Amino acid sequence: MNDSSLLLSIAVLGGTGKEGKGLAFRWARAGYRVYIGSRSAEKAVAAANEIKEMLGDGISVEGMGNLEAAHEAHIAVLTVPYSAHRDTLESVKDELKGKILVDVTVPLVPPKVAMVQMPSAGSAAQEAKQILGDDVQVCAAFQNISHEHLLDNADVECDVLVTGTSKDARAETIKLVEAAGLHGWDAGPIENSVVIEGMTSILIGINKKYGSTHAGIKITGVER
Repeated sequence: MNDSSLLLSIAVLGGTGKEGKGLAFRWARAGYRVYIGSRSAEKAVAAANEIKEMLGDGISVEGMGNLEAAHEAHIAVLTVPYSAHRDTLESVKDELKGKILVDVTVPLVPPKVAMVQMPSAGSAAQEAKQILGDDVQVCAAFQNISHEHLLDNADVECDVLVTGTSKDARAETIKLVEAAGLHGWDAGPIENSVVIEGMTSILIGINKKYGSTHAGIKITGVER
């Protein structure tokens, strides 16, 4: 925990799912003020209370509706299924102006979730940028991290590739990656998110074929 983290607040939109709740847990543990957002404020409050029970006193995590969470936070993180991606972004668009959105969404299309199926925009993150416009910096991150890794205190043997619309936005997102106990890499412009999002389907297929639940990626050959 440090002084800079205490000044920053994070909205985890759609944060009642396993991935969102896991990220909220990690950031609350690191000392950030976390707002869990949901279409159902009641579900968001329940998720926040669950994290409070896990971490004890001294953390700051609240549950509320997506719109209120987006308004309150400095940075927003979107963790909804792809089917809810556009509707959620359009509902909070005005509250995200001047902020960074970290899009965790993967364009999975059931039932063939192990097959890469990208949207016409190129990726979910590029689609988010089209919806939100130039007033919002958009990054893509955390697509290749299994939720099994997040809701505990163990180290995670996976890396996080970060793409985004500016170098500064990617740097801020990498700070969040490190606060979550992971190692982040600047993977370049948002157009590169097509590779990172597509990799999720490959990892799902590897899990299925080899009987795992948490396949991930790790960058080698570069000093950390």
